[in-house]
Amino acid sequence: MASEQTRTTTTSPPLRTPGEDEPPRAVTRAWTRRLLVVGIVLAALNLRPAITSLGALLEEVRDGLGMSGSAAGLLTSVPPLCFAVFGVMAPRLARRFGPGAVVCAGMGAIATGLLVRPYAAGTAGFLAASALALMGIAVSNVLMPVIVKRHFPDRVGSMTGLYSMALALGTSTAAAVTVPMTETLGGSWRTGLAVWAALAAAAVLPWLLLARDRGVGAGLDAGAGGARTADKRPERRPGKPAEQGRSEAGKPAEQGRSEAGEESAARARGPRSAAQIHARGGRPSAAQAHARGGRPSAAQAHARVPRPSAPLRITRSRTAWALAVFFGLQATAAYITMGWMPQIFRDAGVPASTAGLLLAVTMAMGVPLAFVIPRVATRLPQQGPIVLALGGCGLVGYAGLYLAPAGGAWAWALLLGVANCAFPLALTMVGMRARTGVGVAQLSAFAQSTGYLISIPGPLLVGVLYQHSGGWGLPLALMAALMVPQTVVGVLAGRDRTVEEEAARRPR
Repeated sequence: MASEQTRTTTTSPPLRTPGEDEPPRAVTRAWTRRLLVVGIVLAALNLRPAITSLGALLEEVRDGLGMSGSAAGLLTSVPPLCFAVFGVMAPRLARRFGPGAVVCAGMGAIATGLLVRPYAAGTAGFLAASALALMGIAVSNVLMPVIVKRHFPDRVGSMTGLYSMALALGTSTAAAVTVPMTETLGGSWRTGLAVWAALAAAAVLPWLLLARDRGVGAGLDAGAGGARTADKRPERRPGKPAEQGRSEAGKPAEQGRSEAGEESAARARGPRSAAQIHARGGRPSAAQAHARGGRPSAAQAHARVPRPSAPLRITRSRTAWALAVFFGLQATAAYITMGWMPQIFRDAGVPASTAGLLLAVTMAMGVPLAFVIPRVATRLPQQGPIVLALGGCGLVGYAGLYLAPAGGAWAWALLLGVANCAFPLALTMVGMRARTGVGVAQLSAFAQSTGYLISIPGPLLVGVLYQHSGGWGLPLALMAALMVPQTVVGVLAGRDRTVEEEAARRPR
C-alpha cells in the first residue's frame, strides 16, 4: 500500500498552473502587454489623419493641382480602393513575417507617404504617394483586431474600444487642427499635409520593439495552433485532490501516467479533434452526456462544432457576407463624410475653419462612443438594436444637411458622428463572429477587403453628382438611401453565431 501510494505520488501527472502551456497570446510578458497598448493606441491615431487632413484642405489641394470635381471624387475613392487591394494581403504577410513586423512596416509606409505626398509632382504623384500611405493603413486596419483578439482575449471589447477611441481621436484632431495649423505654418497646404508624417514616425518606435518580440512577432499559424490546443486542454476540477492520482474520467494513476505521456506527444503532433479526445477515453461527448440525462458542459458544447483541418472557407458563411456588406456601406458613409462634409458646409456659407471644426466634431463623437459601443456590444447576444440606433441618427443627419445645412450645422455634425460609430461596432463584431485567431484574421481580411471594394464607387459618385447637378440634393439623397441596406445587413451580421459554425454546416 505504501509503495503504491508512493508510486501514485511520483507518477501522477503534474497539475498545470494557469499560465503554463498557454498560447503566445497568454504568455505575453507584462511589459510587452503595456508596450502593445501603447503601440495599438499610436497606430490607431495614424489610421485616418491621411484622409481627414486632406478633406479639410480639399479645396486648396484642388486649386493647387488643378483638379476637377470628378478628379476630386476619384481622390476621395482612393482610400477604400487601397484598403481593398492591400488589406487582403495582410493575413498572408502576417503569417510570413508576424503581425508586429507588418504593422511596423505599415507605420513606416504611412510616414513616408505623408511626407512625400504634398511635394510630389502633379496629380499622379500625389495619388501614388497617397496610395503608399494608405497601403500602410490598410494592413494595420486588418491586423489590429487580430492582435487584440490574440493578446487580449479576455478584453476584446475594452481593447477594441480603446483602439477605436484612439482612431476617432486621430481622425477628429486632424480635421480640427489642419486648417489653423496650416495658417500658423505659413499658409501652404503642402506643409499642412506633410506635418502629419511626424505622428506616423512616432508610431514606428514601439512597433520596432514589438516586432522583435517572439510573442508578437510570431506568425498567425503558431498562435492559432496554440489557441486550439488551449481550447482542448482538460480543466482541473475544483475540490479533487491530486493525491488520488486519477484522471478526469476516473482512471487509475497508471493510466493517468500513460495519458500524460500521450498528451506530451500530442502537443508535439498538434491539436487533436474532439472526436479523437472522446475516442481516447477523455471527456464524454455532448451526445453521451445527453444520453445519460445530463447537460453537456460549455467545453463539450464548444467541441460539438467540428474544427476543419482545411483552411476555413469564409465565403460559405452568410454572416461573413453580411458583415462585409455592412462594413462596406458604413465605409462608404464614412469616406463621403470625411472627404465631402467640409465642402458641404463651405458651400452653405460656413467659413473654412468652422467647416473643418464641424468635421472634427463629427469625428470626435467617436472618441467616447467608440469606447462605449464595443463594451455594450460584447454584453448583448445580438447587436441589432445598436445598428438600428446608429442608422436612425444617420438618416436624421442627412435630412438636416439637406433642409438646413448652415442653421443646424452643429446638430447634424453630432448626429452624423454618432452614425459613423458603425465602424467600431463592425470591428467588435469581427472579433465576436469568429472563435479562433485564424478565424478572426480571415474574417477581418474578408470583411474589410470586400467591404472597401463595395465602398469605392460611393465617394466618386458623390463627386460626379455634385459636379453635374451643381448642388448637394442628389448626393445627400444617395447617402440617405444607402443607410437603409446598411441597417438591414448590420442586423443580420449582429446575430449570435460564428463563421466557423456556418462554414461547417454549409454543404461542400
